[in-house]
Amino acid sequence: MKEILTIRHLSKAFVIHNLGKKIEALDDINLDLKEGEFVGISGKSGSGKSTVFKCIYRTYEPQKGSIWYNSQEFGLVNLADVSERQMICLRKQEIGYVSQFLNIMPRTTARELVKQAVREMGGEEDWAEREARKILEHFELDKELWDCYPATFSGGEKLRLNIARAMVKRPRLLLLDEPTASLDHASKLRVRELIEQLKSAGTTMLGIFHDLEFMENICSRVYQMSEGRMS
Repeated sequence: MKEILTIRHLSKAFVIHNLGKKIEALDDINLDLKEGEFVGISGKSGSGKSTVFKCIYRTYEPQKGSIWYNSQEFGLVNLADVSERQMICLRKQEIGYVSQFLNIMPRTTARELVKQAVREMGGEEDWAEREARKILEHFELDKELWDCYPATFSGGEKLRLNIARAMVKRPRLLLLDEPTASLDHASKLRVRELIEQLKSAGTTMLGIFHDLEFMENICSRVYQMSEGRMS
């Protein structure tokens, strides 16, 4: 298996100007991820786990280091300094992100959100409709909610929709940031089932979990983060 993601000497700091304080969020992070692997990251809140993901997804810009991604579209690129146009394309077509929070356009229904994700991958309208139905049914999102605005959903319903929207694309690289945080046991099992399907299909995944039991027998390996460092 060849490497799809190589992180070298990644560092990130935040400055709180009104307090004159600098917070070192990441300190010299190194990570190799091979195609088809599912690697887990665990650690206390505030240890820097989500910051790693946001640097990969480029919602944060790192101060130092490189994040080499082996892209289908552009070849080997450094996500730390790739162009905005290329990064937008990679988010639409190759790199998925599931967070605990759902950030969406306020007047977009649940069904349309999932269909939109399929269309971004080049899917036709009929196929987008079929795939949306399939994954919304898998997560047992009440059909009465499909054509409603997610602002009215409970926390668990929003999270299930967020996971459905990311997983329906079957991305090459999927970042899972606490995807089971507010889910009941049955919903967690559905997430696990889809993760196993994606693994079988060759999707590479990096996941943050506090639920260590969930990670058992599904991760290739697990890293521990503490105070911005990975071991």
